[in-house]
Amino acid sequence: MPKGGPDGGDGGNGGDVVLVADPALRDLSAFRRRQRVAAAKGGNGGRARRHGAEGADVELRVPVGTQVRDGDDLIADLAHPGARVVLARGGPGGRGNARFASSTRQAPRFAEVGLPGEERDVELHLKLLADAALVGLPNAGKSSLLARISNARPKVADYAFTTLQPVLGTVESSDGRQLVVADVPGLIEGASEGVGLGHEFLAHLERARMLIHVLDISKPLDEQWATIDAELAAYGAGLESRPQIVVLNKIDLAPVPSFEIDDDRVVAVFALSCATGEGVDDFRRRLFSLVPEPEPDAGDELADYAVYRPQPRTRPWQLLRTERGFRVVGTPPPADVLERALRAAGARTGAEVEVDGETLELAP
Repeated sequence: MPKGGPDGGDGGNGGDVVLVADPALRDLSAFRRRQRVAAAKGGNGGRARRHGAEGADVELRVPVGTQVRDGDDLIADLAHPGARVVLARGGPGGRGNARFASSTRQAPRFAEVGLPGEERDVELHLKLLADAALVGLPNAGKSSLLARISNARPKVADYAFTTLQPVLGTVESSDGRQLVVADVPGLIEGASEGVGLGHEFLAHLERARMLIHVLDISKPLDEQWATIDAELAAYGAGLESRPQIVVLNKIDLAPVPSFEIDDDRVVAVFALSCATGEGVDDFRRRLFSLVPEPEPDAGDELADYAVYRPQPRTRPWQLLRTERGFRVVGTPPPADVLERALRAAGARTGAEVEVDGETLELAP
C-alpha cells in the first residue's frame, strides 16, 4: 500500500482428506467409481491483512473394519464406529508480506507462497466386523444357513464355491436384538498358505467373536472337522482358540450320525436341515445366548484409530514470491518437490527461481 506499508494477509491452509468409519456401510463399492479425491485449496490472502479462507476438508465414509495400506505398510485401522484418520493433510497457507515487515525492512516486496498438500496412493482393505462367522468346506450349506436365519440373500446352489465373496446377514431376535453373521467362502486344504485365496478369506474371520462350523453329515464328519481345524490353527491370528458352534447340516438326507468331540472351544452342537428348516428356529433362538458379548470399550483410553506412520516433520524450506519471480529460503527440497510447489503457485516455464544465491529458470 503506497505510504501505508505492507498490508497483504496470509493465505488459508488447504483442506485435509479424512476417512471416517461409518457403521451404516457394509462395503467399499463406492470407491470403484471415486478413486481420486482432492480437498479444497485455501483462499488467497487479501488487502488490509485479510486472512484467506481455510480449504474445506473432504470426509470419506468407509465401513467399520477398514484398513488403510500404503504398499505393505499398515497406515491406519478404523476398528470401531466414528474412528477417523487424516490420509492427506492440506498444505500450509503462505504468509502475506505484512508478516515480513520489521524495523529494518519496512516495505517487504515479497510474500510466502503456500505449499501443496500431501499426495499419496493408498489401498483400502475391509475386514468384516461380524459377531459370528460361518466356516466349513465348500458346499457344506453355509449360504443356505445364512439365508434361513438372516435377512441376507446369498447365492445358493448345489456345487462347490457358490460363494465367491463374503456376505453379511443380520439375525434379529423377538426382543429386537441383532447379530451380524458372515458367510465366508468355503475353505479348502492349504487355505492358510494362500491356496484358493485362503489368506484373503481367512482374514475376514479375525474379528468374529464366534465361529459357526458347518459340517455336511453326508460326508465323513471327522475329516471335515480336522481339515478346517488344521487351517484355522495354521493361519493363527487367534482363530485356533476362537469359540465354536458346530452345526450338523443336511439331516434330511441321512440319519444324524454320532459326533462326539471333547474340545473346550465347542460351546454347542446343533443338528438341522437348511433345506427343510428342521432345527433352524432353535439354532437361531439360542445363537443370541451363545455368541459372546463384545468386549467393553476402553473409554478415553481407546484411540480413535491405530496409526503406524510417523507424523510429517516441519518443512525445512520456504518458497517466497518476489517481484521478479520466486526465492527458496532454507534447505532446498528435491527438484521434483520444488517443481511441484512452483507449479502449484502458478509458476510458468521460464520463471526465475533464486536457489542458494543462484538464479535458475523453470524448465518446460
